[in-house]
Amino acid sequence: MWRRSPAGPSPRRGSPTSPRRRGRPPASPRRGRPPASPRRGRPPASPRRGRPQATPRPRPQEEPAQERPVRRRRRYRPGQRAMLEIRKYQKSTSLLIQKLPFARLVREICLEFTRGVDMYWQGMALLALQEAAEAFLVHLMEDAYLCTIHAKRVTLFPKDIQLARRIRGYQEGLG
Repeated sequence: MWRRSPAGPSPRRGSPTSPRRRGRPPASPRRGRPPASPRRGRPPASPRRGRPQATPRPRPQEEPAQERPVRRRRRYRPGQRAMLEIRKYQKSTSLLIQKLPFARLVREICLEFTRGVDMYWQGMALLALQEAAEAFLVHLMEDAYLCTIHAKRVTLFPKDIQLARRIRGYQEGLG
């Protein structure tokens, strides 16, 4: 909302220093002018009598607007998109699993271990658990992919994850 300056009464309407009217925000250069609203307290303006009304000038005929060419979706070479994703996630430090589904999963597992007693979780506790879980999973996937490369493959199989957990042992692999 527009406010009056605390310096005193506002200048007269129509003067170059007067503020804009309160009801209408300033026109945005992108959207064009907002539609005009009727003024309060005045009847709608009628055409003046006695003067002949000016007829609008005929506009020159415009050529039909040329259609913009349709933009095609970017085509990536095989593997290029995967490399872009890898670089993106290696640069960022944000969590990869969404917070709400992870919190629901933690609460569900907690219900199983507490025999139906609902426990309250602090937000920071859930974040700490999620940080540890993601670090564990990323490290496990790295080890599993090393097993995949050792087998002279590029596709990660479940048996690679199982082998990585078995090599880690009971403590590190969460046997």
